[in-house]
Amino acid sequence: IMITIIVGYSLNYIMLIKFKNRNMLHGHLIETIWTMIPAITLIFIALPSLRLLYMLDDSNDTLITIKSIGRQWYWSYEYSDFVNVEFDAYMLPEEEQSNKFRLLDVDNRTLVPMNSEIRMLTSASDVLHSWTIPSMGIKVDATPGRLNQSTFSINRPGLYF
Repeated sequence: IMITIIVGYSLNYIMLIKFKNRNMLHGHLIETIWTMIPAITLIFIALPSLRLLYMLDDSNDTLITIKSIGRQWYWSYEYSDFVNVEFDAYMLPEEEQSNKFRLLDVDNRTLVPMNSEIRMLTSASDVLHSWTIPSMGIKVDATPGRLNQSTFSINRPGLYF
């Protein structure tokens, strides 16, 4: 918008000055056209894109909101839609793990509903962490002092790591 205003002001100033240079206005019409058409095209591209970006970020139709806080060796989860539902998810010790889920299984699994929008808020308490579910293509970085948001829905039941 600012570029359009500056270009429009410059074109009006050049066309309305009293001391016109005859050589300066050579091809003035074509220069005005090839300046204004891309500006109008960019406006027509930008307005729907900005609307879509706003709609993607503003997800009011989520069923449940989960806040995950990355700690040094575990994750803390808070179901903020319910009262006092908080728990920590520690990785299982080596002797308790089955061979199939080695270094993936935790003592408290996070349960989420199927076929509904879920909002995941992530943050960290100490260092950078990454909350991810590779089989669903979800990855959110947890940064100390910053709250990142992601929405997803699970369309088939299962155990995701």
